[in-house]
Amino acid sequence: MLPKEKYYQITAEKLIERFAKRGIEGYYCPTGEQAVDKVFELIDEGASVSWGGSMTLKELGLHEKIKNGDYVVYDRAEANNNKEKEEIYHKALNSDFYLMSSNAITLGGKLVNIDGNGNRIAALIYGPKNVIVVAGMNKVTTDEESAMKRIRNYASPVNALRLSQNTPCAATGECHDCLSDACICCQVLVTRKSRTKNRIKVILVGEELSY
Repeated sequence: MLPKEKYYQITAEKLIERFAKRGIEGYYCPTGEQAVDKVFELIDEGASVSWGGSMTLKELGLHEKIKNGDYVVYDRAEANNNKEKEEIYHKALNSDFYLMSSNAITLGGKLVNIDGNGNRIAALIYGPKNVIVVAGMNKVTTDEESAMKRIRNYASPVNALRLSQNTPCAATGECHDCLSDACICCQVLVTRKSRTKNRIKVILVGEELSY
């Protein structure tokens, strides 16, 4: 095992212990392929499934794999207009399983997320019966402060560029704490505990996934 792989494993094991104290169920998968297998172990056949915007899920090919399985899928990408998209957003909040990633995860076991519309973090907070978070170990940070710096000065600018948003961070690569109409940092959430034990499940992946 390479030093980096061992480091990821040791760190993940500590995190899983800390998740448990916060009512969060944690898993560690050394590879993305194993993480995909774990997702399907956790999802019941015939269950309703939806997801938030996540490049991690896309990189792992989870969207198409789920669509090809025996599930009821709520995918906003299949909406023909804004009204249908809004309906899917609301169906997602009542799904059996909601998939997402996290912008950052602290070593203490907190999930830190920033959203534009807020549909993703709304589902994390309340609604879906189960939330499965898939995140590469590159998203683990020391504490909340470092998590916010990571998101504001790296993840958000890259996402703004990906989404072709005319924000200051897309132009400069760093956060300006803007209030622009195109701002994708409208909602900030720190999840420090799952009120319903093990409703939130985090799959840590020993690879660098997304940003």
